[in-house]
Amino acid sequence: MRIGQGYDAHRFETGPRLVLGGVEVPHDQGLKAHSDGDVLIHALCDALLGAAGLGDIGGHFPDSDPAYAGIDSRALLRQVIERLQVEGFAPANADMTIVAQRPRLAPYIDAMRDCLAADLQIERQRVNIKATTTEGMGFTGRGEGIAAMAAVLLQEQPLE
Repeated sequence: MRIGQGYDAHRFETGPRLVLGGVEVPHDQGLKAHSDGDVLIHALCDALLGAAGLGDIGGHFPDSDPAYAGIDSRALLRQVIERLQVEGFAPANADMTIVAQRPRLAPYIDAMRDCLAADLQIERQRVNIKATTTEGMGFTGRGEGIAAMAAVLLQEQPLE
């Protein structure tokens, strides 16, 4: 078994849609990013890659590459899972936290779990997502952006 952790943060900007965990969340702002800005999936990808000793999301999908401009982060996650499978690893579980003062995320957590469980190719009960605020402290507390953290456990799979 291997454990990995990941973190990502993006600032709000007017214009793009807000996507978290593969789910569009109604809000007056989206997140500034080269891709769709899904901080939850970005943190998850970093945790998965780190657990496998494969670097980080920026090394695999650099923001300097126009091929990833505006890309759906779920596509990146599916590519990470394919790379893990080649290396002989599969996710056992994922536990994630979204840090945001706004918007309220509780109504969207179940849909996020469904999306991520499908992409991770594991049962829904092995995917946990929490949302919290920072009681008005820091950049998330001031409503300037959103951050996310992820922890994963990988298990070795026999190579075919």
